[in-house]
Amino acid sequence: MAGIKAEDEERTQTRLEIASPALSSHESTKEQVPGEPALTYLNAKLKNPLHGFTKDELMADVALFAEEKSLQDILPMLKKGALLAQNPKLFEKISELDETEREWLRKEKTHRWQQPWMMYFMTILCAGSAIVQGMDQTAVNGAQIFYFDEFGIGEDQVWLRGLLNGAPYLCSALIGCWTTKPLNYYFGRRGCIWISCVISFVTGIWMASANTWWNLLLARFGLGLAVGAKSSTTPVYAAECAPTAIRGALTMMWQMWTAFGIMLGFVVSVAFQNVRYDAANPQTPYWNWRLMLGSTSIPPFFVCMMVYLVPESPRWYMTKNRYRKAYEALARFRNCQLMAARDLYYIHKSLQIEDEMRAGKNLWKEFFAVPRNRRAAQSSFFVMFMQQFCGVNVIAYYSTQIFIDANFSRSNALLVSLGTGIVNWLFAIPAIYTIDTFGRRNLLLTTFPLMGLCLLFTGFSFFIEGQARLACVATGIYLFMAVYSPGEGPVPFTYSAEAFPLYIREYGMAFATATTWGFNFILSLTWPALVKAFTTQGAFGWYAAWNFFGWAYAYFALQETKELSLEELDTIFSVRVRDHARYYYESLPWYLNKYILRGDVEPRKPLYDLE
Repeated sequence: MAGIKAEDEERTQTRLEIASPALSSHESTKEQVPGEPALTYLNAKLKNPLHGFTKDELMADVALFAEEKSLQDILPMLKKGALLAQNPKLFEKISELDETEREWLRKEKTHRWQQPWMMYFMTILCAGSAIVQGMDQTAVNGAQIFYFDEFGIGEDQVWLRGLLNGAPYLCSALIGCWTTKPLNYYFGRRGCIWISCVISFVTGIWMASANTWWNLLLARFGLGLAVGAKSSTTPVYAAECAPTAIRGALTMMWQMWTAFGIMLGFVVSVAFQNVRYDAANPQTPYWNWRLMLGSTSIPPFFVCMMVYLVPESPRWYMTKNRYRKAYEALARFRNCQLMAARDLYYIHKSLQIEDEMRAGKNLWKEFFAVPRNRRAAQSSFFVMFMQQFCGVNVIAYYSTQIFIDANFSRSNALLVSLGTGIVNWLFAIPAIYTIDTFGRRNLLLTTFPLMGLCLLFTGFSFFIEGQARLACVATGIYLFMAVYSPGEGPVPFTYSAEAFPLYIREYGMAFATATTWGFNFILSLTWPALVKAFTTQGAFGWYAAWNFFGWAYAYFALQETKELSLEELDTIFSVRVRDHARYYYESLPWYLNKYILRGDVEPRKPLYDLE
């Protein structure tokens, strides 16, 4: 046994020496570059972990990898995949590839949506999970005006109304978001999605059958166990399964299909509004709100049936040392075995570098103590906070009551609320393209002031009497949703997912998700009390002011992350916030001269040196 153990240790040491030829050379020169951060080197290795290998070193490492992971039967394919992963743009010059493989590699760029059936099925699964999320959020919009009546919760009980509506987000911020890591660790991405959808299914039926307000409160609190974990895991699962060419678009579809689920929540509110136990007797208890909330159990039922028909995340399999299963999963997600072998080996090398980054570190301490990470957390906190305090979920949860307060009838209020969901979904679709062309920061700088003006217009419309009030309130809210959907809708989750270094990204996303659901709870809890204390005009003015604050903060203190590599992100987050703010403060006259006065001005000196 001792001989076997010594042989294993020797093999592991040999593999590490071959796998890290550039590491030893870097360490030998590291002292010659005073102040060079180690993370910059490691992130550069993450950009391409195979950089610096000679061909012989690469082939030797692949052979050891295949032996260690019992993949000798696919060693020839792994060798070709390693050569491709090292120089993906030069595949035409790799003599080991045949013409069929080259043709598939060409199509990877020219026909990027020509994917295996399983990739599309996985996309449908993730879309279903997002629809569950959206319906869970907005079915309460129409249901509340009926269960408040049935349970005798009057307009003076504003805090109880807010608590009933916001209970899922309180649970999500306190518990749900923080279960993401253990659920993913023990059950995988699919398991976490399945558990979350089971909870959504059960709590949907529980809410529909609640006979008291406190029973409904418990059911809605339980729903929060699913909200945080599902919203963190589904985009990650899509990103880990998708090929690089369509990864960004598939990850962005989370927001689009969540918006579609939000719209469905409004649809069921309209569809079931007139349903009672006994239509001839208006004094009988309501049946409509139970159908509205119970209908949220339908999408998770189908997602639960689909989830184990799709392979698990290959990356998760590899973290569990199940490389054979990872290869089989990749083979079902890719157009040819060469692509599967390439991605298997590349992910394996990336995981090695990530393990090196984590070694000997207290990750929570790293999260707050390292200035680069702290600035990323600060910016992620801001975009997640503003996703709530821009005021969007006031409309998502209370638009029916807002329209009733504007003198719409109940039926018309529900119907006009459906329009907000449709607008939200339609305007989320262009965000798939604008977020990677226009940029995250620019989207926020454009949409924050517009959202603020829309909310002021909506609030001031309540001073109008007659039919004009109805038209103005609806117009203001519709315009607000149209502006929100391509801006604060998709930016927060996209920004948070890329701002943190890989070795603390799971902690960063848990922190960011808990932030958005925590403030979601605060918003849904306080809106009824805010309206009572400051009137509808004052309440809308409050959130309009936050949008103008958001513009100022984004201009002076928010870093852009569009199309930046890991080491470039290290560079921009290494700049102090005060220096960032000073640069853009001093740039104000330049913007005035160039864009307002249309003068001929010299180009500005860039804030970051990304060369």
